[in-house]
Amino acid sequence: MTKDTTVDPELSVLQERESRRQAVARSAPHAIEVTGLTKRFGAVTAVDDLSFTVDYGRIVGFLGQNGAGKTTTLRVLLGLAAASGGTATIDGQAYGALDDPLSAVGAVLDGGMLHPGRTGRNHVRTLAAAAGIADARVDEVIAMVGLTDVAGRRAGKYSLGMRQRLGLAAALLGDPRILVLDEPANGLDPQGIRWLRDFLRSMAAHGKAVLVSSHVLAEIAQTVDEVVVISKGRSVAQSSMAGLLAGRHGGVRVCGPDVARLRGLLEADGATVAGDDELVVTDRTGEQIGRLIAANDIVISELTPISASLEDVFFELTDSEAAPS
Repeated sequence: MTKDTTVDPELSVLQERESRRQAVARSAPHAIEVTGLTKRFGAVTAVDDLSFTVDYGRIVGFLGQNGAGKTTTLRVLLGLAAASGGTATIDGQAYGALDDPLSAVGAVLDGGMLHPGRTGRNHVRTLAAAAGIADARVDEVIAMVGLTDVAGRRAGKYSLGMRQRLGLAAALLGDPRILVLDEPANGLDPQGIRWLRDFLRSMAAHGKAVLVSSHVLAEIAQTVDEVVVISKGRSVAQSSMAGLLAGRHGGVRVCGPDVARLRGLLEADGATVAGDDELVVTDRTGEQIGRLIAANDIVISELTPISASLEDVFFELTDSEAAPS
């Protein structure tokens, strides 16, 4: 009996794609690298000498106020706009030079475009057919984003959050190693935001790189590994979340029966103190205050550092008073 050695063509293509993906991930120093990027629209400079990187296995938050240049940067990165100067590369190449862009990067900008008369499944199926991707993958990505139960419903009846999920499903069709998402939490309810956080963490845990812009700073703080903050088209920070918040604190809170006496001692020492029954000391560490308490036999019930939030640091870095978008 002759053994059948026929190779499934579709399996062969998938294996070749995976082999290429792993080779690229090993050879490329950064999944995304933006270097000296400048983009002008006439006399207006939207992005000004911007540089940052995104590595595999990391989630990077991309933050800035309205008009800071975030979406323009993403459009240049994805080949939707031409740079006036500098470079924006994916795996070391411009988007237009990628051999297999669908397996390199999946993107969601502005929630994606859809035909309101098509069902969610048919919307994704149409995109898959245009890219030569099998229908089986369509059902996989729809399940991944939690739309299986409503996939037969017309997309025009979808809520904003559902359209966001549908756009993400389309971005996942080629099983990309990099995700670029512009405001993906827009329209999601709290349960959806929690789902998105877990989903992005899962992607990073599987070695994928994620660049995500968002105006939901509290959620970004719980989701990302690093942040890139831009203001007026220029980078003002790129750091890990821990590194960004390190050394920045909102002071120390002190409560207890002897705080009035403690306040007098602190002010005599030149400290800045606010409050009466509950003190907030903004220019002394907990250790410094603790030593003063011990040396003077002061009774307290609470000595707690007040940590700075990402929102506090964002406003400090961008010198703004309104939330980013």
